[in-house]
Amino acid sequence: MSTSTFRNETITRERMQAIVTAHPRAAVFESCILDGGDFSRLDMDGFQFNQCSLAGARWLAASLEESQWNKCRGGQCDFSSAQLSDSRFDHCDLNNSYWRRATLSSVQFKDCKLTGAHLQEVTGWALEFRDCLLVSADLRGLSFRRAQLEGMDFSDADLSGCDFRDAVFNGGSLRNAQTRLTRFEGADLRDTDITGLNVMDAKHFKKAVISHRQAAAALAAFGLIVA
Repeated sequence: MSTSTFRNETITRERMQAIVTAHPRAAVFESCILDGGDFSRLDMDGFQFNQCSLAGARWLAASLEESQWNKCRGGQCDFSSAQLSDSRFDHCDLNNSYWRRATLSSVQFKDCKLTGAHLQEVTGWALEFRDCLLVSADLRGLSFRRAQLEGMDFSDADLSGCDFRDAVFNGGSLRNAQTRLTRFEGADLRDTDITGLNVMDAKHFKKAVISHRQAAAALAAFGLIVA
C-alpha cells in the first residue's frame, strides 16, 4: 500500500478517523497541528509524525506500534496505556508528558526532552534512551539493567525501585536523584555526576564502580578526609 502524506493540516479526531480508515499503517504527517486532540483508542500503527505539534494531545490506549516521531513538540501529551512497541522518538520535546501503563517494548528515545515526564508502571523490554533529558521525571520501577546509558540526565528524577544493575553510564547525571530501593550493583558510575547519592549504602551499590574523585567526595559527605 502506498504512503499518503498530510502537510500543514490541523488534525482533529474526526479527520484522524477518516485517515485511519483510508490509509491503515500508511500515513505520514508533516508539520501538522494535533494540539489538544483526542486520538484515544484509534489504530495508528506504523504512522509517521515529522515536525508536528502535539501539545496536550491525548493518545490514551491508542495503538501506535512501529510509529515514528521526529522533531515533534508534545508538551503535556498523554500516552497512558498506549501500545507503542517498536516505535522511535527522535529529537522530540515531550516535557511533562504522561506514559503510565504504556507498552514500550523496544521503543527508542534519542535526543529527547522528557523533563517532568511520568513513566511509572510502563511495561515492555529493551526500552532504550540515548542523550535524553529526564530531569525531575518519575521513572519509579523502570529497569535499566545492563543498559548502556549515553548522556542521560536523571537529575532530581524519582528513580525509586529502578534497576541499574550492571548498567554503564557514559556521561550524564544522577545529581540529587531519589534512589529509595534503587539497585546499582555492578553499575559503572565513573563517568556520571553522582552528587547527592549515598554510594556508601553497601546493599544497593555492591560492586558498583566509582572513580577516586567520586569516592573522595562521597567520604567527604560523611565528614571524612581522604589524604
